[in-house]
Amino acid sequence: MSRDINHLHHVGHVVSDMEEGLELYRRLGFHLSPPAYPALSPAEGEPPRPFGAANTHADFPRSFVELMTCVSDDGSARIPAGAKIIPLQAPPEHLPRIMQAIRATVARIAACLARFQGLHILVLGAPDAAALAGRLSAEGVRHGGVNTVQRPVETAEGLRMAPVRLLELDSGDPEEAGSGRVPEGRIAMAEDLQAELLQTQLHMDHPNGAVDLVDSVLCVAEADLPEVERRYEKYTGRSARADGPTRVLDLEGSRITLVADSDLEAILPGERAPALPAFVAYAVAVRDVGAARKLLEENGFPLRESASGDIFVPASAALGTAVIFRSAG
Repeated sequence: MSRDINHLHHVGHVVSDMEEGLELYRRLGFHLSPPAYPALSPAEGEPPRPFGAANTHADFPRSFVELMTCVSDDGSARIPAGAKIIPLQAPPEHLPRIMQAIRATVARIAACLARFQGLHILVLGAPDAAALAGRLSAEGVRHGGVNTVQRPVETAEGLRMAPVRLLELDSGDPEEAGSGRVPEGRIAMAEDLQAELLQTQLHMDHPNGAVDLVDSVLCVAEADLPEVERRYEKYTGRSARADGPTRVLDLEGSRITLVADSDLEAILPGERAPALPAFVAYAVAVRDVGAARKLLEENGFPLRESASGDIFVPASAALGTAVIFRSAG
C-alpha cells in the first residue's frame, strides 16, 4: 500500500479554559510555549483585540500535542500571563475572507466543546500534501484540497510564523460536506516544517521526559469498527492489524489504535468514551517511565496501568482525555 503518510504529526486537545489547560499540562510535566492569540482591531484606530482560536503546543522534535480553546470576540476573554498576542496583518480587502475562515474554525471548535472537552483533532504527517490529495481523491475520500496555514514557532530568535501545507478531510455525509470534520472530529494531513526550523524550537525539554507523540486512540461503536477501519486504511494507505481486542495502523515510530466501546476498558481500565465516535487517549514516549511516574505522583495524579503495562492519567483527571506514558526504549 501507499506510504504517503509517515507519522503522527499532532493531536489537538480542546479545552474550555486556556489557563486551566496550561496548569494541567504543567502538572503533567510538559513544557508548553506561550499560547498564541490572534488579534484584530474591532474598528479603525482601536487596539487589536484577541479573538478566534488560541493555541499552544507541547513540542517534540517531529510532533506535538496542541492545546486549543475558543476566544470570545466581545473582549471578555481571560488571557493567560505571557500569552503572545499576534495582530493579523492583511490588506483591508482580504480581511473579510480571513475573518470568515477564522469564524469557521471557531464554529468547529465550539461544536467540539459542545460534544465534550477533550481530544478532537488528529493530524497525520505527509511528506507531499499535493500527492496525498491526489491519492485520496482517487480513492473517493472527501477533502478540502491543499491549503497553506501559518504555524507559530518559538525559537531563540523569537516567535516565527512558518508556512505549513495541509489538507483537511470532510465527512462522506453530503449534509456535512465542506465542514472540515468527520464524525470523530477534525482529521488533517500536514507536511513537516523544515528540519532546521524544527531543531531550533524551544521548550522541547519536558520535565516528564517526553520525546514524541506515539499513539492516538479512537473509540467507536462496536458495529462501526469495520467501516472505521476501512476508512483509516484509506486515510493512511496502510493495512490494519489485530492487537488484542484493538485494530492498529502502524506508522513510522507511531500508531493509530481503533477500539470498540465494548473493549475500551479492557485496554484502558476505568475509561469510558464521552461520546461515540471519540478520540479518548494519546500516548507520548518518555525517556524514563519511572521518573515520569514519580513526577506525576508528586503532582497528585491518580495513575492507572493499561493492558500493555503503560502508565496513564485517566481522562477524569486530564480535562477529558487519558494521557498515556510509554517507554521510548
